[in-house]
Amino acid sequence: MKIAIVSGSVYGGAEEVARHAEHLLRDAGLQAQHLPRATLAQVQAFAPEALLFVTSTTGMGELPDNLVPLYSEIRDQFPAWQTLPAAIIALGDASYGDTFCGGGEMLRELFAELGMREAMPMLRLDASETVTPETDAEPWLADFVRLLNTAPAD
Repeated sequence: MKIAIVSGSVYGGAEEVARHAEHLLRDAGLQAQHLPRATLAQVQAFAPEALLFVTSTTGMGELPDNLVPLYSEIRDQFPAWQTLPAAIIALGDASYGDTFCGGGEMLRELFAELGMREAMPMLRLDASETVTPETDAEPWLADFVRLLNTAPAD
């Protein structure tokens, strides 16, 4: 199964989680490819069978600048991703209250607009509680792998 991993990061934490996820998914026998700063055309050219978005949160609960262009392209062009398993890992800081993991929440809203169903509940990683988000994501990623390996083939 081909999994596109798309990331948006301010200081590199989400990029590190995405790279780590790519290695774990590949080690599990999946064809994972991390596509940082990807365009919609690049994601579609990869022809993913599943999507994983990894994003930090910036400003007032917004997406990082390097993910905004792809987000806008997706909203404008509405790719036919309704049948793809998709999931989100969101990084944030709970001390920011209502905007905690706001970037991930924006992606969840986009999934809903596209008619996509989240394959798994969004993973929220709190920077006020951890300095190793890539390690903290491992159990969730293991569940994601199991889910993808049991997904029916089209």
